[in-house]
Amino acid sequence: MHRCNNMTLTSVKFIPIHRFMKKIMRVKNLLILLSCVALFASCKNGGLFKKKAAQSDVTGWNYNDKKMGGYQVAKTKEQGLGPGLVFVQGGTFTMGQTEEDVMANWDNIPRRVSVPSFYIDRTEVANVHYREYLFWLNKVFDPSDPVNVPIIEGALPDTLVWRSELSYNEPLVEFYFRHPGFNDYPVVGVTWRQATDFCLWRSDRVNEGILLKKGYINQQGLQGQQGSNNFTTKSYLLDLYQTAPGKTATSKKNPLKTAQGQPRTKVSMEDGLLLPDYRLPFEAEWEYAAYGLINQNPRPSTKEGKRGEELQSNKQIYPWSQNVNGLRDTRHGSWQGQFLANFKRGSGDNAGVAGGLNDRAFYTAEVKSFYPNGFGIYNMAGNVSEWVQDVYRPMSSLDYDDMPAPFRGNKYMKLYKNADGEAEINDTTGRVRMVQVTDAESRNRRNYQRGNVINFLDGDTLSQATYGYGATTLISDKSRVYKGGSWNDRAYWLSPGTRRFLEEDQALSTLGFRCAMDRMGSPEGNKRKTGQFFPTKRQKR
Repeated sequence: MHRCNNMTLTSVKFIPIHRFMKKIMRVKNLLILLSCVALFASCKNGGLFKKKAAQSDVTGWNYNDKKMGGYQVAKTKEQGLGPGLVFVQGGTFTMGQTEEDVMANWDNIPRRVSVPSFYIDRTEVANVHYREYLFWLNKVFDPSDPVNVPIIEGALPDTLVWRSELSYNEPLVEFYFRHPGFNDYPVVGVTWRQATDFCLWRSDRVNEGILLKKGYINQQGLQGQQGSNNFTTKSYLLDLYQTAPGKTATSKKNPLKTAQGQPRTKVSMEDGLLLPDYRLPFEAEWEYAAYGLINQNPRPSTKEGKRGEELQSNKQIYPWSQNVNGLRDTRHGSWQGQFLANFKRGSGDNAGVAGGLNDRAFYTAEVKSFYPNGFGIYNMAGNVSEWVQDVYRPMSSLDYDDMPAPFRGNKYMKLYKNADGEAEINDTTGRVRMVQVTDAESRNRRNYQRGNVINFLDGDTLSQATYGYGATTLISDKSRVYKGGSWNDRAYWLSPGTRRFLEEDQALSTLGFRCAMDRMGSPEGNKRKTGQFFPTKRQKR
């Protein structure tokens, strides 16, 4: 055997290479850890990890810094999505008639308009939702107090709208609104005024719920609401309604601070927590949302740096895009040939033949029935027609100026101020008092000269349509538009371009509503900014 320095090779002890490399890696990792600890210690106080304070581009003063004035600025963020809503990305479309004007009204001539982005309810407001509203009214406004009777009774839907001289509809009069079998069916018998009040109530309950869940108000405040002492968003913001602060509001971890750096118990609109008011959609919004034209865009823009197609597709007649002109589903499969809306196919035919009911509904259907359109909205054709915000005028299609969001019905309002210059709440309802802007204070403005502009350029020489009957009129400032077609309408009325009107204090068994909400910030959502941001010289393309 070979010898080396009087030792045999078999007596030498070798370390396996994988164990040797493991020891080296452990030492290396330990050195990296120690260097990171040292770096953190050196940078902790004013070094690499110190966050740069946001500051004003016009003054250079820091925001949210009690040592520099304490001006508080919330972090820019997207508007939150309110309960029940879907986002509708705005755009331009051809508003108005799509079929032959069989009614010979000539009141909806096609024209190009633009609609800013907004939110709208995914479904029509259902019976169960409206009963929730009545429950709250009965809880806050004592029904035994005669002062509150007009408030509670004034909110009740008119169930007598179901009556017909030659139809047996008494079961619907008695049970349609109250029976749990109709919980998810659209509420009907509601006037335009009642629908508007529901929107206001919903706005306040949603914002109150946000403050409650975020811990800025105390749950005990819910029990103390009686009569005019109830939460409304406007009264809360104006300090006309006082409630005990919640845990978050009094905590040191409260992100809202006063100018002195102390936790702020009161939320303001500038904090970005509260949502804008729910309201009825205006006519152009409703019609635009009904078409769901985003489904006809072959390449919609969804990400920053990706440009979608600016395509104006063939004009649709109905809300569904998979078949432009038909009333039935054309997709191959078990659904082929099925009706896409709840409507009356012909005289005396509201549902079809036993064993093969065409729309499977004699009257209304559940609010999530049938196929949603491109924006994910249900029943924008059929089921029930729906109130919109606009005042009706036959010439509405001709008199809009070239501005986005066309609408007729503006009555400019402002806060009521008492002799001491203070805002007040209504002694009965608890809502903040508002008054109409007068013509005198509007006279010197450039953009409007009257507070009530409902009749602006409406084509009437005497501010009313007399139709040769002296001082009477068929159309007034109370005439409101409704759209969409119903369970008892022919297919003609299913087109979003058709329009009808009814007095704002009247109701029908074929008429319901859904709510909308303004969009604050970017028109595209998905955290995409407004405008185009091209690369600068310092940025890589």
